[in-house]
Amino acid sequence: MIGVARPEYDPDGPLTAHTLPVGEPATVRRYVRGLVHRHRRAFLLLIGTNALAVLASMVGPYLLGSVVQALSEEGASAQLHLGRTTAVFALAVALQAYFVREVRLRGAMLGERMLADLREDFLVRSVALPPGVLERAGTGDLLSRITTDVDRLANAMREAVPQLTIGIVWAGLLIAGLGITAPPLAPVLLIAVPLLVAGCRWYFRRAPSAYRSEAAGYAAVASVLAETVQAGRTVESHRLGPERIALSDRRIREWTAWERYTMWLRTVLFPVINLTHTTVLASVLLVGGAFVLQGWIGVGQLTAAALIAQMLVEPVGLILRWYDELQVAQVSLARLVGVHDIETSGGSSTEEPRGRRMDAADVHFGYRPGVDVLREITLRLEPGTRLALVGPSGAGKSTLGRLLAGIYGPRRGSVALGGAELSQMPAEKVRTHVALVNQEHHVFTGTLRDNLRLAQADAGDEALWEALEAVDAAHWARAAGDGLDTEVGTDGLPLTPAQAQQVALARLVLADPHTLVLDEATSLLDPRAARHLERSLARVLEGRTVVAIAHRLHTAHDADVIAVVEHGRITEYGSHAQLVAAEGAYAALWRSWHG
Repeated sequence: MIGVARPEYDPDGPLTAHTLPVGEPATVRRYVRGLVHRHRRAFLLLIGTNALAVLASMVGPYLLGSVVQALSEEGASAQLHLGRTTAVFALAVALQAYFVREVRLRGAMLGERMLADLREDFLVRSVALPPGVLERAGTGDLLSRITTDVDRLANAMREAVPQLTIGIVWAGLLIAGLGITAPPLAPVLLIAVPLLVAGCRWYFRRAPSAYRSEAAGYAAVASVLAETVQAGRTVESHRLGPERIALSDRRIREWTAWERYTMWLRTVLFPVINLTHTTVLASVLLVGGAFVLQGWIGVGQLTAAALIAQMLVEPVGLILRWYDELQVAQVSLARLVGVHDIETSGGSSTEEPRGRRMDAADVHFGYRPGVDVLREITLRLEPGTRLALVGPSGAGKSTLGRLLAGIYGPRRGSVALGGAELSQMPAEKVRTHVALVNQEHHVFTGTLRDNLRLAQADAGDEALWEALEAVDAAHWARAAGDGLDTEVGTDGLPLTPAQAQQVALARLVLADPHTLVLDEATSLLDPRAARHLERSLARVLEGRTVVAIAHRLHTAHDADVIAVVEHGRITEYGSHAQLVAAEGAYAALWRSWHG
């Protein structure tokens, strides 16, 4: 068939090698079954109401056929029944209008409820995703799923699912009504079936993969644009603008090529549908006319059958139109449901830690297969130990901190807390024992109290103020005017990066874990303020196991033991005095720090 060429871009190729997975058909079907089961009563009520609306709509063709038949047989005497027929018809129209209103109302309500469930399921699952998965996928893919895919599904859930249900019930009842009204004409509908099946088969063999590629192409566009905007200063300083523009243009061309291809597919399908409608009506009229001449059916039956055949145009068009819409929605649903195929807990072990000692044994870890960032890492941290990780940028300190916090699981070896391997414990259980605070933090729109209670939902005001005091944030919180009721975040009091970091540290105090991983947790404060905050935190951290990743060596000076990380390995391990005396890498760093 001559038309728009199918683009060569492969949605499963290198461009999307690190995107989040797309749900397998079995996963999508299982999710849809669960969603329908949750709303089965609403579905049954919608089907029942729609059936009544369709039955009411069939009264008109039946009455008109009866009138035509009576006029052809009885002549003028049949006019005596017109008044009664008109009254019944008016009542049927009124009932149809009422039930159609109910169908639309209940269909919209059902769609909104299913959409709300889908959004909530996706949000809950996304929040539970391992950070490593999101880091490898990048922000563009996740953002395109949250925005574009949810928007596409919104239309499908609000209209496509209810309308498709309505169309199927509608068409089924009309065909049944045709079979009852004029049984000899019912098989005539089969004349148009081969044309409809051929057109739909041609279209639906190509549409799903095309829509999937279109969605992947849009995700690639979003990813490139998001990365360029986020790294705008770097792009500008290194004069990478032309390269980023060229990459964006290429991704947009690939995406729009798939847009044109899917649009061309629709321009082939819709004329086939229109031709099918014409074939059905023409077949009923021609074959029915021949049957009337042969005396096999009455003229009234032909009239009713022709009207019912004409009424079939709308439900068949409705089914195909919304089924096509569901092809787009199916791709978006598979992309949203794809997060269900990601293991979020790392394991299902119910083993409880037997103590607070942390052990890392021969740990190897990499973000990509075959490329290890950390190699041969072995550590033992007794309860209450303060460990400082130091070393050059890119050596693997933050990665090691995330492994010790249970965010990543080692490729080889083990990281255990009290004998229980962290990678095999549910994330919720790990967080009760180990907490990570890094340079990344977020202040949610709401009150300061609400932001702090994220760490401890039932914390009283006294505990909240104590946490703020512990991180030297109480003075500006009291000066804010409404204290703990001060609105912060996007629509409230704008907090400086240092204040936002203090809020994050206050949450840590409230969470009260026995093991902490601090990844440059005071990096946004000036050195004097950072030093003061660290002294305040020292009182709070007393007796806890602390892993501090720091570039400021005074943090290492205060630690019980120091690990120097270079090229993914621990090259030195010992106290400050021991490492300075060893005249190794740490001693060189210390001398350069002090001039």
